[in-house]
Amino acid sequence: MTVENRSRGSEGGVIRGIIPPMVTPFREDDSVDFEAFRGEVDHLIGLGVHGLAVGGSTGEGHTLSDEESLELTRAAIDVSAGRVPIIAGIIVDSTQQAVKRGKALKGLDVAALQITPVHYLFTPDEQAMYDFYSGIASEVGIPIIIYNVVPWAYATPSLLTKMISEIDEVIGVKQSSGDMHALAELMILLGDKGLVMAAVDDLLYPCFSLGSHAAIAAILTAVPELCLTLWNAVQEGRSIDARDAHEKLLRIWLTISAPNLPARVKAAMDLQGRSGCLSRSPMPMPSKDEVAGIRAALIEAEVL
Repeated sequence: MTVENRSRGSEGGVIRGIIPPMVTPFREDDSVDFEAFRGEVDHLIGLGVHGLAVGGSTGEGHTLSDEESLELTRAAIDVSAGRVPIIAGIIVDSTQQAVKRGKALKGLDVAALQITPVHYLFTPDEQAMYDFYSGIASEVGIPIIIYNVVPWAYATPSLLTKMISEIDEVIGVKQSSGDMHALAELMILLGDKGLVMAAVDDLLYPCFSLGSHAAIAAILTAVPELCLTLWNAVQEGRSIDARDAHEKLLRIWLTISAPNLPARVKAAMDLQGRSGCLSRSPMPMPSKDEVAGIRAALIEAEVL
């Protein structure tokens, strides 16, 4: 199966381009603010993004219950109304949990599932990693994007290529962990067999230049318009404009890159008049000084 065919996912159009990983807005009592979430879905689509990812790391997906994950995905699909593909995140610690959540999502128009390896602190061997994804694929039957982000469960380019080549439902990888070398190797090993999505927030410019099919990264949610500017500039061969957008994005990334990244993305959203709301306990919101730094970077990048 070629990249062109795989990029179509199951529903909702082609998986390509700028796909912001949405934050999950929480209230003070840690409940989900679905109204704020639905408003942000419509806002991002109105800006011209090419897709949306729900319940990933930026969306604090590890804190979501099965019911919350389902309702957030359903809300995104309802608001999108087919305008862009919706990717649903699954961050759990067993094949059984992943299958349960995947089956719950099967009745929705989900373009693909974005699934991390297990986060439990052990290092699976390559066969265990392969069996994890093949087991989910055979039970659920929805296209899968491997979210290659867990440091102690990190899939090598050769293993990723094997899984994408041999497991029909595995259509690509979201390459994270700041590993440009792995992304470059993947582009060569995969050829036209699968999708490579960039999640190297500060180096999206070279990722796009190398041919990444899409990006799903926190910086896209923080400043979606600037990321669209970068994507379009690279696709159209406008290197000066692309370099300018890259430098602006880098300044912003340096102020939001921290262990409480989702909370800092929400602060960037709030500064732009969007409803980021709170993060779920115990993740701390940024301090006043940290918010001031984010504001300064947004002003310098001409976002504010």
